[in-house]
Amino acid sequence: MTQKKLTAGWTFTGKHGEFQLANPDRSSYLYFPLVNEAGMMSSITPTWHGDSKADQNSFLLAPVSAEDLHNSRAGRNFWVYIEGKGAWSAAGNSASQITSRIGNMDEADEVHLEAGLLWHRVTRQNKKFGIRAEATSFVPMTDDKVELMQVKITNISDKDIGVTPTAAIPFYARSADDIRDHRHVTSLLHRTYTMKHGVEVQPTLSFDERGHRVNETAYSVLGSEADGTAPVGYFPIGEEFIGEGGSYDWPEAIVTNAAAHETSGAEIDGYESVGALRFKDRILAPGESLSYVIAMAITNGRVNEEQYEKDYLSAARFDALLEDNKQFWQAKVGTVEFYSGDSNHDEWMKWVTLQPVLRRLFGCSFLPHHDYGRGGRGWRDLWQDCLALLIMEPQDVRNLLWNNYAGVRMDGSNATIIGSKPGDFRADRNNIPRVWMDHGAWPFLTTKLYLDQSGDTEFLFEPQTYFKDSFVKRAKARDDRWAPEAGQQLKTADGAVYTGTILEHILIQNVIPFYHVGAHNNILLEGADWNDGLDMATKLGESVTFTAFYAGNLKDLSDMLLQVKQMTGVSHVEINEEMLDLLDTLTAEKVDYASIADKRERLERYYNTVLTTVSGVKVSVDIEQLAADLMKKADWMISHLRQNEWIQNSEGYSWFNGYYNNDGERVEGDTPGGVRMTLTGQVFPIMSGVATEEQIRETVQSVDQFLKDDKIGYRLNSRFGGIQQNLGRAFGFAFGHKENGAMFSHMTVMYANALYKRGFVREGRTVLESVYELSSDFERSRIYPGIPEYINAKGRGMYHFLTGSASWLLLTELTEVFGVKGKLGKLLLEPKLVEQQFDMNGEASVETLFADKKLRIIYRNASKLDYGQYRVQEVKLNGEIISYAAAGHGCLLDRQLLSALADDQLHTIEVTLFAK
Repeated sequence: MTQKKLTAGWTFTGKHGEFQLANPDRSSYLYFPLVNEAGMMSSITPTWHGDSKADQNSFLLAPVSAEDLHNSRAGRNFWVYIEGKGAWSAAGNSASQITSRIGNMDEADEVHLEAGLLWHRVTRQNKKFGIRAEATSFVPMTDDKVELMQVKITNISDKDIGVTPTAAIPFYARSADDIRDHRHVTSLLHRTYTMKHGVEVQPTLSFDERGHRVNETAYSVLGSEADGTAPVGYFPIGEEFIGEGGSYDWPEAIVTNAAAHETSGAEIDGYESVGALRFKDRILAPGESLSYVIAMAITNGRVNEEQYEKDYLSAARFDALLEDNKQFWQAKVGTVEFYSGDSNHDEWMKWVTLQPVLRRLFGCSFLPHHDYGRGGRGWRDLWQDCLALLIMEPQDVRNLLWNNYAGVRMDGSNATIIGSKPGDFRADRNNIPRVWMDHGAWPFLTTKLYLDQSGDTEFLFEPQTYFKDSFVKRAKARDDRWAPEAGQQLKTADGAVYTGTILEHILIQNVIPFYHVGAHNNILLEGADWNDGLDMATKLGESVTFTAFYAGNLKDLSDMLLQVKQMTGVSHVEINEEMLDLLDTLTAEKVDYASIADKRERLERYYNTVLTTVSGVKVSVDIEQLAADLMKKADWMISHLRQNEWIQNSEGYSWFNGYYNNDGERVEGDTPGGVRMTLTGQVFPIMSGVATEEQIRETVQSVDQFLKDDKIGYRLNSRFGGIQQNLGRAFGFAFGHKENGAMFSHMTVMYANALYKRGFVREGRTVLESVYELSSDFERSRIYPGIPEYINAKGRGMYHFLTGSASWLLLTELTEVFGVKGKLGKLLLEPKLVEQQFDMNGEASVETLFADKKLRIIYRNASKLDYGQYRVQEVKLNGEIISYAAAGHGCLLDRQLLSALADDQLHTIEVTLFAK
């Protein structure tokens, strides 16, 4: 008995993110996403486990969490009974193959994985059985919710072999809520049909959170040979397929090579079902192959078998749809492509670029590690995901942003659950009144990126409604006068739906927190901030770090308003008269910003004027005076944080305190249990401009001392010790996992972004390199290409694919590293590339969209100058020298120059760099 050495990891094999991996079945928890725009969402492992669904209430395969990937026996399968040798699974999902894989490697299958932008292929062969199977899976880019698989079996022996092929896909066919709650009872609802090409299940009713309803959804497993030949029979009932004492990884119908139980036209009621399709017995000569196509479909009503047979059930259609699928995803990811001195990193970034699209399609649920929620996204996710969509899918973002602002309440809070349709907002899951104090900060960050990319300043003045429900005063009170039948739009006293400009929404979200402070004059933590795990300091907790974020927003908004006036000539803006009370410098009643009581009193007075309705009266405000008011507030906050929240420990290290706990105690610094420090507490003071350059240098030293770990990178926090019930549930997690001291990619990437933004390029690059090296080191991370949500204490990548960190990494690489960004519609090219990021010819380039044009921006650095040594010498557009405005060490190009370019062409901008 011997053990084979584990694979050294995946390697890229093409120019479109294709990669290969040997022995993928020897790594646990690997899974791969398959999805389309029609709403089919699947995951698949090297042994074909995973699930397939359309939403929370429509699972074709049983819902799986990460542990189910190896605990469950009921995965996709394709069995080959070989005459004289017995049963063999093309998925490797048989009792004997699992035993061989773990305990007797001499008899184990040889397995090889190939994958690309959303197609997945596993080749498995066994010399003892004399057979090889190649299984390719994808979800086609059609209007149907369907997953396709082609299984090609080949005789690799030197003799003829007789084979009996059987596809076996166990149905679940109902809501995920029923996985434990009435699992058996809901099987009694099943109506199972055999057809010419497969098995279909349509439950009579659905038992889920929506109530007992007549069910229309049907689930099908259809199959054919390569030429369209139908199966010869079926085993549609699970308990009969596995047999008494059998299991899905050793079913009686397969291991005894039983005759098919049913043919086309049967109807069986009230059992767990399986799409077990028996194909015709065949004799395979040495080297001969046979192919089978399997379609797994979710339909509204009974499946149109004839149409699905035509559209999907042949090798020719499979190949054509696979090529379409590749072209679709290559084009999607090709919207942004990087070319540097490291081709592996460039290919890896293709998978990072894909991840925000996956998050849009899957939401924050529906992959094995994302075993929470019921689909959709929360408020923060919505805005941060738009950062990447602005780069990749900019066409629809304006309307998306506009729709999102309808979720803002007049008290500065917002709906936290966003439905699938525009304007579909809820207070929270199960109507729980909870406010995350950071939520108001993200919309302006995203809107500012949109305005810089587009120059569409008119967006600020678009009217939009406000969200209204019974929760008022940031969910600290109830409005007894509001009734659900009044609808979820704020109204005026005379009953008309109230609208305010997008600018008004932004002001409300960012000015109200300025007044909503705790005992140390920082913004109250409330239900939590970015770190949802800091959720147990709702009374006295304060978030210093997001106080810095809001300060940066107020400063940037002030600057933007002055630029808008300069660009457009707009001198006044309208806001609701109630809000004027919060813009205190514009009134006769000034607020003492150092007085916590004054701030709270002013905010309470405002709350009481907007409890149920608003007047609807607008006042005109001078834009320069408004900008000055915002800047005064920002300057006060920045000074306050620099003076009161900059701490030094006994060893002489200095950094920003990030939080106060529910006992009103400062969280960070020296404690009897050791040094406490958070990465989040450093990111936003740096990013927002609160930290001075000297403070940044000292902060970097402190982060390296207390948070940097050679094995897992930059920890989210140091070891606090104990469960911290006065701060949050995150500290109940084991240290080094998730929000308690793991390398949490989102905040690590934002740390890099902040450093780049403030000109600390080498420090930022070190951070980004650590993320890449950890993620791509397969021996440790055990994930496919891309960035995970976090790296755990052992270095394993966790919660892969659906992480907001991908949006931030894409944004950072494009706008900071490659320096391609907008400035109220103009194109700013200001690279922050170091010498090693240029190729052998001294070039680095990126393809991206700007001003609705596809651009390839090439930086030429023939002298191999390092960052800080170069500036722009010359700019060419499609080979012609053009004029530009100097901007730092970069250049600024007018939008009109780009707008005049032809559509549907790739245009080249060449930027020559030379020594300063």
